[in-house]
Amino acid sequence: MKFSRLSGLAITLILVALALTVLVAYGVVSLPSAVPASARWLALAALGAALAPRRSLTLWIVLSMLVGIELGHDAPGVAVPLKVLSDAFLRLVKTIIAPLVFATLVVGIAGHANLKQVGRMGIKALVYFEVVTTFALFIGLAAINLTKAGAGVAKVLPAAGEADSLQPAAHQTAADIILHIFPENIAKSVAEGQVLQVVIFAIIFAIGLALSPEKPRRVMLDFCESLSEVMFKFTNVVMYFAPLGVGGALAYTVGKMGLAPLKNAAYLLFTLYGALVAFVVLILLPVLLLARLPLRRFVAAVAEPVSIAFATTSSEAALPRAMEAMEGIGVPRRIVAFVMPTGYSFNLDGTTLYLSLAAVFVAQAAGVPLTFGQQLLMVFTLMLTSKGVAGVPRASLVILLATVASFNLPSWPVFIILGIDALMDMARTAVNVLGNCLASAVVARWEGEFIDDYVAPPDLLTVEPAAASHHS
Repeated sequence: MKFSRLSGLAITLILVALALTVLVAYGVVSLPSAVPASARWLALAALGAALAPRRSLTLWIVLSMLVGIELGHDAPGVAVPLKVLSDAFLRLVKTIIAPLVFATLVVGIAGHANLKQVGRMGIKALVYFEVVTTFALFIGLAAINLTKAGAGVAKVLPAAGEADSLQPAAHQTAADIILHIFPENIAKSVAEGQVLQVVIFAIIFAIGLALSPEKPRRVMLDFCESLSEVMFKFTNVVMYFAPLGVGGALAYTVGKMGLAPLKNAAYLLFTLYGALVAFVVLILLPVLLLARLPLRRFVAAVAEPVSIAFATTSSEAALPRAMEAMEGIGVPRRIVAFVMPTGYSFNLDGTTLYLSLAAVFVAQAAGVPLTFGQQLLMVFTLMLTSKGVAGVPRASLVILLATVASFNLPSWPVFIILGIDALMDMARTAVNVLGNCLASAVVARWEGEFIDDYVAPPDLLTVEPAAASHHS
């Protein structure tokens, strides 16, 4: 009851603060500016008290975002030094990048070293994954270049003393670009944050591992799986500092640049949702129809796992139910068991679209023009580095920060994105799950093994018996 009373009080105070702010801003009533400011701070205090019993990181990020905006607006002198909080958070995130990318890629490639055994199915699945994610990538690029959601942020950025406004990189020849992809010293690549070089090293390492005898291969694969798991947990721990990082970043941003960047963040959010809808309608729906899959049965089957993914912002939370749902509409278990987990490394449609869109947004916000070729190279890097990050909410932040740093772009626009990342994460994760469910059905149809009039046994219609059958 205490929580519900606090919630009601917080909502009431928020409405009063909004009303006072709007009335004073438009000159309807004449009050000192301290009055609406005090009302807003009171509303934020009530909201904080209402959220105190909750352990939702998303809600705390939203609260810190609002506090940061208000502090930046009311007290820029206090807000600007809080950039140290976002810088500290950024450093913690950067420590994750190399081991996470290395471990997830090695496990994703060498862990499926039995591709020879699954033969045609493995090749078909990988071809399908790369074709569909490439479409997602181009739709993201087209959407952000059409709306130019990041344009204009740099115009309000004070030029004096802005240390982290980086100049565009010097012109590079084709040979320079090609050489830059390959590592000469892996420790140097890690230290300099050269993500693509780490990716190339991890791919070659994984191929070598897959060709190794079983005993050393198993030892190293177990190590990489353990490292991957630890780095995901490390990411979770670091994300507990996200409210401080977001609050400090937005306090600094609003204190130094005003409220203009928030308008760009809203444009970016609408651009992402529009692009994801376009991807589902223009790519996934035609694929489903071309594969002659039953539309109604498929939609009914994926509704629950997609909803779980949307609510939890984690694709892996929806994986067990998604696998059961695909078995329930006629996809053989052996195909589901291979395609779905592999897709979580290689078929992140929503994440790929988001990353291509977000990376160009950073360049637009920083006022750094990118040619189409540079954009393609950036999104190619993103497509490689995003493999295997489906399991952790907001892990794509790690990939995005690494990639923009590799292309000599400043990191501060990423924190504009982070302020609305929870809302973006829900949609892109839901599309990830939807894309992987469709992939398993398409591969089954391609293999000629999809059962059209399949009637699921009772154990596939409920979670508990299904779970029991998996253990038997």
